[in-house]
Amino acid sequence: MPEKLKLLSWRDIVFVALPSLLLIAGAFWLAAQFIKPAPPDQLVVSTGGEGGAYQRFAARYKDVLARYGITLVDKPSAGSMENLQRLRNPDFEVDAAFIQGGTARLEEEDELVSLGDFYYEPLWIFTRDAALRGGDRILDLRGKRVAVGGPGSGTRHLALELLAANGIDATNTKLVEAGGLGVVERLQKNELDAVFAVGPTQSSLVWALLYTPGVHLMSLAHAEAYTRRFPYLARLVLPRGAVDLTLDIPPHDTQLVAPMTTLLVREGTHPALIDLLMQAAAEVHGAPGVFQKPGEFPRAGHSEFPSSKEADRYYKSGRPFLQRYLPFWAATMVDRMVVMLVPLLAVLLPLIKFAPQIYGWRVRSRIYRRYGELKFLENEINENPARHSRAEWIGKLERIEADASRIRTPLTFSDMLYTLRGHIDLVRDMILRKTSA
Repeated sequence: MPEKLKLLSWRDIVFVALPSLLLIAGAFWLAAQFIKPAPPDQLVVSTGGEGGAYQRFAARYKDVLARYGITLVDKPSAGSMENLQRLRNPDFEVDAAFIQGGTARLEEEDELVSLGDFYYEPLWIFTRDAALRGGDRILDLRGKRVAVGGPGSGTRHLALELLAANGIDATNTKLVEAGGLGVVERLQKNELDAVFAVGPTQSSLVWALLYTPGVHLMSLAHAEAYTRRFPYLARLVLPRGAVDLTLDIPPHDTQLVAPMTTLLVREGTHPALIDLLMQAAAEVHGAPGVFQKPGEFPRAGHSEFPSSKEADRYYKSGRPFLQRYLPFWAATMVDRMVVMLVPLLAVLLPLIKFAPQIYGWRVRSRIYRRYGELKFLENEINENPARHSRAEWIGKLERIEADASRIRTPLTFSDMLYTLRGHIDLVRDMILRKTSA
């Protein structure tokens, strides 16, 4: 008996442990289905034409992402319109793309989200002094040779909208679908009278035209009116000498209109990569400029496309909490594995609390079973002691006692076993009193 008291009831342990293990395994398996995959080490961005602003900004993004072990792949394009087509084409490998405000309309099947407004992208209209001296209305371009940007570009889309608003189209004006640095030479050679360009001040085409002799930057007299007709446009003023104080470029305050540039991403883009894109955008576009104050961009936008949840969180709280204190790879791993806390809190902790109670109930139930047999025997004796002889009553009692002695009882429950044996002795005394030898 002492040896038995030292032994655990392995049958009870298995009875409790096996279902518990199966429950825990099932809970962890279910939680594992919600673990986000590890972020890819590559991000594909559709940019724009060679030497354009989109490519220049993508190159700076590339440097930022490289610090976190992410490779940015730049895929040049004709511009904003082609970028949108690529995003909508599921067979085209691209995660994000620069989009000029006003060039994209939300369609029912779109699965694209916006990361907000990144910077102003002014519209610049340059004319040859000889062709249009001092003109400040787009209407003055009627009947001229006008480069409106290449096919698929946001420049072409905006130029045609503004020209149409002034009653100008291909029937009364020669509209040349051309863009890039090549139009600078064509303007100088008198092959063009005016050039539309969209981009920041530092873009190669704008910069080249600003410094080209004999070229005039149009100040739009109707700039405010255009912002009312086209809500995606903002009115900007380029102060005198803001480009070059020494050469006095521009020679007077110049009114411009500008859409916002955003970055659209596919909804399936990994959230960790979107977080990095937001951090890169803040580093690249947050500096002061001719048209913006320090820290003005990026900011929550008013795009037709829904805003990314990660972008909204960034505008409210900044960098993700874990990335403030951990390396990127460690922060993403912890963020992915936090879902595994669900089974730990919902299943494992309650099991740790209740499993010992279930085990104790299993052990006590066997002792209670013998108590039940003892009680039935006692009732039989009280009702009809003469039903059996003393030897027969004692035999029944000894069988109960023998069963009790074979119960594997941990030391914790030994008091219950000794109490049972004491009660067996009380019933034995009752048998001796109520029966004859």
